[in-house]
Amino acid sequence: MTQDLSILRLVLNASVVVQLVMLLLVVVSMASWAAIFRKLFALKRVKLLNDTFEREFWSGTSLNDLFAAAAQNARDSGPLERIFASGMREYQKLRERHILDASTLMDGARRAMRASYQRELDVVEANLSFLASVGSVSPYLGLFGTVWGIMHAFTGLASMQTVTLATVAPGIAEALVATAIGLFAAIPAVVAYNRFAHDIDRIAIRLETFIEEFSNILQRNVSAQSASGH
Repeated sequence: MTQDLSILRLVLNASVVVQLVMLLLVVVSMASWAAIFRKLFALKRVKLLNDTFEREFWSGTSLNDLFAAAAQNARDSGPLERIFASGMREYQKLRERHILDASTLMDGARRAMRASYQRELDVVEANLSFLASVGSVSPYLGLFGTVWGIMHAFTGLASMQTVTLATVAPGIAEALVATAIGLFAAIPAVVAYNRFAHDIDRIAIRLETFIEEFSNILQRNVSAQSASGH
């Protein structure tokens, strides 16, 4: 007489503890996929907004016009534009206070952009630690379910006089399903984490490069204004 060893039947026949482990892993996997898609769309939006602002920045538009546009579109602006706005805002505040020392102006603008840079990175890196946790913990949860299931299966076999492969296989198969689900939850999370970490590193390098480039532009403006006596 053949036994039904389909995945659904194995899950239904598993012990309560193993079923709870499987349910937890399924919930974690669903939350992981939701986080993956949210992060994927968020990073694409960040890249699009950064590209749009960078084209505008290097198109020859004046800094004052760019700053005015950034102030009006604060909610819809990207990290690059917000960093620019924070540096420009601090620069103008110091100018309004009649601070003409070049080093003071540049230090203030740089500090403001660095603080904005850290805030932007915190936002971009949100939920990344969750994916790392899913990738590292899920296999162990699955392994726990497997060990528990095998213990449960062998406990049930202890009372039998004759033990054959047909009697051992279903219990072991039920337990191994937990490991399979754990790997199913962990592998996409690990792959997505590595991909997103790489993308975020590239975004961070791009933001740092822009801070240096914008600082050079401000430095030239300060030097030109100092030379003209204004």
